[in-house]
Amino acid sequence: MLLFASCHRREVKLQMEAISDRSSMPVLDAQQVTTLISDSGITRYRITAAEWQIYDKADPPYWEFPQGVYLEQFDNMLRTSSTLRADYAYYDEQAEIWRLKGNVQSTNVNGEQFMTPELYWAQKTERVYSDSAITIIQPPSKAAIEAKGDSAKGTIIKGIGFESNQEMTQYTIRRPSGVFSVDD
Repeated sequence: MLLFASCHRREVKLQMEAISDRSSMPVLDAQQVTTLISDSGITRYRITAAEWQIYDKADPPYWEFPQGVYLEQFDNMLRTSSTLRADYAYYDEQAEIWRLKGNVQSTNVNGEQFMTPELYWAQKTERVYSDSAITIIQPPSKAAIEAKGDSAKGTIIKGIGFESNQEMTQYTIRRPSGVFSVDD
């Protein structure tokens, strides 16, 4: 009888409080994610992230990429037309605005490189902007490469504040400065 009593298993019931505020909990917390986003049946973007959280009950609902994000934009032939990388990203679903922070780097279809600590992308208006410092490295022109070969240098433009189309091919820099190549 003692042997039987000592082998008896006791069930322990744990109770937890009900979740009362769903807005602070992600509906999705995915690790090592790669996803494609299409528009009208055409693949437009690829997002790669170490962690992706979706807060669908928050006001406003948002996505968060606490460990950073890498985004590729595709042209109609599915070729990479531009890239974007940041240490942190936040996407407001209602406003359709991305906020990218920390070591933000982008390259456009012309090979121009953009570097800034913070960048916003408004998808509805197809505008990219920042009030932070920005550095743009433009590759050397074809004429400069033909004339000077490998010694041809590009242009480095710096400024505070920036606005562009979403392809980052037509942009305005507020308070610009830089080093410019001048032909003799």
